[in-house]
Amino acid sequence: MASKGLQDLKQQVEQTAQEAVTTAGAKAQQVVDQATEAGQQAMDQLATATQETIDKTAKQASDTYSGFAKKLGLMK
Repeated sequence: MASKGLQDLKQQVEQTAQEAVTTAGAKAQQVVDQATEAGQQAMDQLATATQETIDKTAKQASDTYSGFAKKLGLMK
């Protein structure tokens, strides 16, 4: 009888340990997923900001060229 009780206790301990490992693994995966999502959002924001800067710079260059061309009589 005592052997049966010890066997049951061993199974309960093993099951609890396995549940703890599974939970820890799931939590770790959540952290990785959140970090991945945050990184992707940061990259998206960087890409947007870079494109906006490029567009503004191109417009400024075009405006500057137009201004020079008008001053030189190349454009009306």
